[in-house]
Amino acid sequence: MPDSTTSTKTVACLAFDDVMSLDVVGPLQVFASANAELERQGRERAYELLVIADAAGPVQTSGGFRLYADLDWRDLDLDETDTVLIAGGDGVNRLRQRQDILEWLARAECHVERLGSVCSGALILAEAGLLDNRMATTHWSRCDEMRAHFPKVNVIEDRLHSYDATGMDGDPHIFTSAGVTAGIDLALALVEADHGRAIALAVARRLVMFLKRPGGQAQFSAYLTPAIGATAQLAGLLEWIPGHLDGDLSLEVLANRAGMSARTFSRVFTRDLGMTPARYVERVRIEAARALLQDDAMTVTRAARLCGFGHPETLRRAFQRHLSVSPQEYADRFGRRPMAVPV
Repeated sequence: MPDSTTSTKTVACLAFDDVMSLDVVGPLQVFASANAELERQGRERAYELLVIADAAGPVQTSGGFRLYADLDWRDLDLDETDTVLIAGGDGVNRLRQRQDILEWLARAECHVERLGSVCSGALILAEAGLLDNRMATTHWSRCDEMRAHFPKVNVIEDRLHSYDATGMDGDPHIFTSAGVTAGIDLALALVEADHGRAIALAVARRLVMFLKRPGGQAQFSAYLTPAIGATAQLAGLLEWIPGHLDGDLSLEVLANRAGMSARTFSRVFTRDLGMTPARYVERVRIEAARALLQDDAMTVTRAARLCGFGHPETLRRAFQRHLSVSPQEYADRFGRRPMAVPV
């Protein structure tokens, strides 16, 4: 049971040049809204919020405007700080080369109650070695990079954040979140851990958001990026597939179009794209179905037929497998039709 009588917790978010502004202000606004809700109930504020950076003063964001840092990160009293969050953004790679930042994070890990990241900020924690042998996530577009550069990290792609206050997923002391708005989901989970479901739900209502967003970040990602490493033999085929999703895309048909035997084609395809032809085709079909279902005139049955799934039940199983949501739920959530405010 969360202890609502605990003294004020200091939450500090590290910003830097070319930081993603929402990675900073999104989570901090959740804590600020928790303060407002507690005060509305006649209780004391729970959080002191700080933006820290290389120096107190303006910090240039990737959006072209500036945030104001309250404090130099070197001056932050780690023993008096409960939570440190590392934001993401275009400047992440520069920070990964900063030995002073990495050493400071290693010290912070020993002092603060909670150390976490938002979006690509997870790469900074990984560079400091703090995610080794832990589950972690980051923005969907950088999961492969994290997996390649940090093999000791257990990368989980289809999670909005890796924080679990119950400890069921391991030590909740260090945690990560996926792209941008998932930092808001993470902050809400921290508020729930501190003050219980009722306060977290009140904050979610205040901010018009889900208390626990259904599904994972795969719902919001472009599943397939251009196959940059594909051989010339496959390039034409990859351009051809999206225009023929309602046809026969069996291994034999694809191999014949690529001018290879089925065995050779399967080996070359898996080597160059990192997945089997069948899995690739299914993902392209899912991506096409997602795009169609964002049109409020499109039915699940018609989307299933146009994208080569045939029966809507086949589409439903594929959506559940890859996106953890049904096609109808996806259409209701991301289509242009009016939506009810989540409570």
